[in-house]
Amino acid sequence: MLQFDLIIVGGGLAGASLAVALRDSRLRIALVETRPPVRPAGWDARVYAVSPANVAFLESIGVWKHLDSQRISPIRAMQVYGDAGGQLEFSAFQAGVPDLGCILESSLMACELWEGLKRQANLSLFVPHRPAALEFSHEAAVLQLDDGQRLSAPLLVGADGRDSWVREAAGLSAVNRHYGEKGVVANFAVEKPHQNVAWQWFRGDGVLAWLPLPGNRISIVWSTPDMAADALCALSEDVLCEKVAEAGGNVLGKLSLLTPPAAFPLRLMRVPDMVAPRLALVGDAAHGIHPLSGHGINLGFQDVQVLAERLIGLNPWEDLGQLRLLQGYQRARREEIQLMQATTDLLRRLFANNAPLLRSARNAGLDLTNRLPIAKNVLVRYALGAI
Repeated sequence: MLQFDLIIVGGGLAGASLAVALRDSRLRIALVETRPPVRPAGWDARVYAVSPANVAFLESIGVWKHLDSQRISPIRAMQVYGDAGGQLEFSAFQAGVPDLGCILESSLMACELWEGLKRQANLSLFVPHRPAALEFSHEAAVLQLDDGQRLSAPLLVGADGRDSWVREAAGLSAVNRHYGEKGVVANFAVEKPHQNVAWQWFRGDGVLAWLPLPGNRISIVWSTPDMAADALCALSEDVLCEKVAEAGGNVLGKLSLLTPPAAFPLRLMRVPDMVAPRLALVGDAAHGIHPLSGHGINLGFQDVQVLAERLIGLNPWEDLGQLRLLQGYQRARREEIQLMQATTDLLRRLFANNAPLLRSARNAGLDLTNRLPIAKNVLVRYALGAI
């Protein structure tokens, strides 16, 4: 049996960043992943809005400086539109900050993290491998791989996504509510400069976001009912471009498709217990939210930062898998996770209901918030990670 201090199952953004965050620690780490990330040709349709607080986290673990700046677009402003004339605007200039966040490709971050993993002295990579069995004793978690190898460590971290094998094998429950919607993603070239503005429209057929990419390019996420999402993906290239441009009020002129559309199902996922003796969950294995806030990856990076800080802060003789330590991690993360889940779910429900009075009220709410500098400042500070 191979002995480690920490086993991480899942080498996506959350799992890989946790390993990198612990690169200078005394811990002997094993990371198990089915396949390493790869860069697609052209532009990756899966992009993330990374908050300034998490840019700082990626800087602190030595990743951000190695990312290609020509593939990163700052967000200077954001414009949010309701479905009956309501409007809310955010500006980095008015908030007194350089930007509200950055848009970058998922695979760009993932591949750079893996470059660091391959050089990490205190890390053993088990790739390509799948977990096959998991058992816990009073002293350790023991993971058996698909080739029969057995790994043992005082702590195992599940970072293996929303359909987490680790979570299920450990008997931790997840409460899912399927929205009956899919998020359609695609990249486009645009006719007019986007000026680093992000747009979001709450529409009768879902929520549409346009996110700025470097150059005259954008990435979209259109959260819409399953049948509508499938119909969007089945459109011809020209018709899709026209439909997306029209849905955004043609604010950037004519669109040209750069990557074919893809759709993924949306659901709210609550995990009552993110920890158990000798086990912790991070990232999408620990929570799932509607993508309208753009905060999914930010929650995952904050999970990693909090857990890494607690592990690094332990004395050499302390037990990494002690429940008291892990419960402290869970308490530190619970409030933000629950707040974001409740907020995004409320917004999604609010704008999915087309009752006339409610429609008027929600659009009036956007306008009112837009006229209240204090309220806007609180929202911006939260998005920046400043509160």
